[in-house]
Formats: sequence, C-alpha cells, structure tokens
Amino acid sequence: MQDLAILFAGFSLFAIFPVGIPLWRGSKGTARLAGICLILSLAGLQWFHFSYLQHPAAQLHSTAYKVLLFSVAPCFYLYSRPILLGNKEQPGGNVILHLLPPAGAVFLPFHLALPLSFMVGAGYLTWLAAKLYALRMQHPYFHREIALLGGIFMTAIFVTLLGLVLPQNHTQLFFMLYTIAIGLAFVLLSLTFVLATGLSAKVQNAARETYANTTLEKVDCSAILQELDTLMSREQLFREPDLNLAGLAARLKLSHPQLSELVNTRLGMGFSRYLREQRVKEARRLLLDKPSLSVLSVSLEAGFSSQSAFYDAFREITGMTPGKYRELHRKPPAH
Repeated sequence: MQDLAILFAGFSLFAIFPVGIPLWRGSKGTARLAGICLILSLAGLQWFHFSYLQHPAAQLHSTAYKVLLFSVAPCFYLYSRPILLGNKEQPGGNVILHLLPPAGAVFLPFHLALPLSFMVGAGYLTWLAAKLYALRMQHPYFHREIALLGGIFMTAIFVTLLGLVLPQNHTQLFFMLYTIAIGLAFVLLSLTFVLATGLSAKVQNAARETYANTTLEKVDCSAILQELDTLMSREQLFREPDLNLAGLAARLKLSHPQLSELVNTRLGMGFSRYLREQRVKEARRLLLDKPSLSVLSVSLEAGFSSQSAFYDAFREITGMTPGKYRELHRKPPAH
C-alpha cells in the first residue's frame, strides 16, 4: 500500500498544471484564486506525504503542513460557491472569514490540528451536500457530470471519516490512505475536465434556474405533470399539428411561463423538444404497427405539419431516418 500511496502522491504533483489550467480558465475573481489555492494546497499536502512515506520524520508537524490542512476546505468552498449558487460572488468581508481557519492553524498543536481540520472540512461538506441536493431536479442537464462530482464528493467524505477515526492509533496507515484519496481526487478532477467540458458553466446554468424567482410557487407540479402525461398518452394531444405552448398551458390552467418552467425544470428539456419527443414516440409505433402506412401518412398522424419537419425531428431523436428505423425493427410476418 505504501508504494501505491507514493505513486498517487507523485501523480498529484505532476497533475498540478493539467488540472490547474482548466480551473483557472473556468472561473474568475475570488473563485479563480480559490481554485488555484485549492490545487496548490492539495499538491503541498501530497509533497509532505511523499516525503513522510519515504522518510518518516517530524516535518508533518510543521506549521506549513497545518496551514495546508486547514486551507483545503475553505478554498474548495470559495471555488465552488459561485458555481453552485449560479455565479453569485460573496461579499469581501465574508471571504475573509474563511481565511480564519488556516490562520488559526498556526497556533494549534499537531495532535489537535489534524482532527480539527477534518471537523472543519465536515462542516463545509455539509454545505456542499445541501447545495448539490438543491440541484437534484436539474440533473438532466449534466448526467455524466453529476456522477463525477459525486465521485469527488464521496472521496471527500471518505477522507473526512478517515481523519476523524484513524490518526490516533494508525498514523502511518492513515497517511497512506489519505495520500491515495487525494490522488484519486486528482484523477477524478482530470477526468471531469476531459469528459465533462464546460462543467462549471453547466452547473452554473442549473443553479441559476434553481435559485431564480420561480413561477411555480403555488402550483402542484406533480399533479400538473400527471395531467400533462394523461393529455399526451390518453388524449394524444400531440397529434394536433397547431398545438403550441400557450394552448397547452391553457388546457392545464397555467400561464405559458409556468408551463415552460415546469417542462424545463422537471423534464429537463424545452417545450418544443418535449413535443417532438411525444410525436416521434408515436411515429415509431405507427411505423412498426402499420407497415403499409406511408412515411408521409405516419408523419401527419403523429402530428407533424410537414414531412421535412418529421424527418428532422426523427433523425434528431433516433439518429436515423424513419425508413431505416422501420427496416431495422420490422416485425417478422406471422405464420
């Protein structure tokens, strides 16, 4: 395990620039500075761990190490806050408050600094969990991204639990696991920036929608969604080619801004996309259940106003033409 910990420590040091550059580009103001300080703090901890695992000595008791311990959680908070709250910057005075933990670490003995730093981290993690939970209804905007964020979050919880349980009786084991956990965080951050480009912007957009003034305060959203499903599945309202947002909102006794917000926030798509999906779903059924029906007739029965609009929507949602879909999914003749 020691060799694995050393490997992760080395990886973390080499990952400073690949991770730091996207952090710098994807943020601004206080968040940008906090993001860079976060990466440098984690890398600094890994440097101390790398030295300790090879030559156990008293350098972990140094003032610099204690300051780094108390810097990670506030830096992560200051970096993620404007992202998770829709780019709302903190007032300058509030920022200074988050500098108190690393400043106070200078005066703490090491045996108190280690568990206290993880208790402080647990407080910040509680805030992070609450804000991520608040964005849960926006998850259709970033399925893969929220999984990567969740991985980083679970790693942080693991480290916090380690810090509160292990150090007193299993010091070397703790630092090996702590080093591996930080290394995994660097791996997840690297994957996030490679696989989820524009993550900060996506999360900010979701946060802005979550915390914006809602038009649905007095609306029973679950009941309206159920009624909407009934109108589409039983009454097949989508078959009306001139159906629009205002008309459907009137049927649901909503204003059109209310229906637009409901579909966007609860179904994760715009109204026009929602309507196209309903019509394409019906078209797919007709293509297979009525093989003698022409593609034009299918498009008209499904509610499309023209064959070209039908082809565009069908390709957008299924990735193929209606003819190809019918060919691939054609039912065998009954014997």
